[in-house]
Amino acid sequence: MQPAFEVVVVGAGIAGAGVAADLSDSHRVLLLEQEERPGMHATGRSAALHLEIYGNPLIRALTQASRDFFEQGAGVQAFAGPRGCLHVASNEQLPALEAIAAEANVADVVEWIDARQARDLVPVLREDYVAAALSERFAYDLDVDAIHHHFLKRLRQQGGVIHSSARAMGCTYDGAQWTIVTPHATFTAKILVNAAGAWGDVVARNAGVMPIGLTPCRRSALIVDAPDGTSPAQWPAVIDIGGEFYFKPEAGKILMSPADETPSEPCDTHPEELDLAIAVDRVQKAADIPVRRIEHSWAGLRTFAIDRSPVVGFDPDHPAFFWLVGQGGYGVQTSPALSRLAGALLRGETMPADLAARHIDADDLAPARFRKSPPRQPLARVGTGLHAE
Repeated sequence: MQPAFEVVVVGAGIAGAGVAADLSDSHRVLLLEQEERPGMHATGRSAALHLEIYGNPLIRALTQASRDFFEQGAGVQAFAGPRGCLHVASNEQLPALEAIAAEANVADVVEWIDARQARDLVPVLREDYVAAALSERFAYDLDVDAIHHHFLKRLRQQGGVIHSSARAMGCTYDGAQWTIVTPHATFTAKILVNAAGAWGDVVARNAGVMPIGLTPCRRSALIVDAPDGTSPAQWPAVIDIGGEFYFKPEAGKILMSPADETPSEPCDTHPEELDLAIAVDRVQKAADIPVRRIEHSWAGLRTFAIDRSPVVGFDPDHPAFFWLVGQGGYGVQTSPALSRLAGALLRGETMPADLAARHIDADDLAPARFRKSPPRQPLARVGTGLHAE
């Protein structure tokens, strides 16, 4: 039996690494990763964009609350670089563009531009397709690897422990602590944090906790050459307002995606040829980007709860089991805010003031919203909180 920990976090992607780093300044934390290294799945396959009008209003608020972290970086380490983003609409999509522009926490971060301005920014956009666009003021390229490693480094510097190739095969709770069995060692901890992404419901079942109905969805992407005679490095990303495609510059080439969301089992997923063909077809209807060959393609899993908002909080039926899952495709861009929020809830503290000021409510994130039984007070009520004796 290995030394006991106060908290074990299952899953070392961006969410697990973030909350583990947040907690490790005051508690003994163990971070477990089932793969040979952290970040092999959704985190390592992110499109690496910070987009503040992407997702539902709760996602937008969490993203906007994360902006300062990305802009400030860590010492000499930069986390974000300028990119810009156009959310484009055809004539038929103009009502949808207008509706999004009018939504809460959108108007302050976008500028409405006409078709000519959009084509000035991205010359390959087709004149007969784009009618108008919303230009985001705070859209960035994110260095996902640097952000993820910042969390992992902070965790280690504060005494936290990371074990890879350590799948949580069995988790049992005796009323006082968890016993977590991995292939090479067994650990004990007071609190189990489920940050397992697509495997979130699997971890819950292995711990004897009711799943919440997570749906992993495949998202595909590919890299192609930029059109001859173009220099795309300064172009903003381009996203269809109807969610049918996106493309953006990528190291002198073009990254494109059909924005697919095909339900999948938790797995090391791979792209389907049909999805790649759909991506090319959709992008080419909006932009003059010839595709002679696909240089590289990949797929990742975006995992959603039924209401497409993250699930953050103690399980209502198991007060020592904490959920941090369901970030969808927004896990990287919301990770600073969600890490601080989850850390506060685990400590039994109030919502961080800057998050509360953005009208982020813990009840809107709590797993209790999926259960018929009324939510319990978390650890403080049952005497097993991180600060409890």
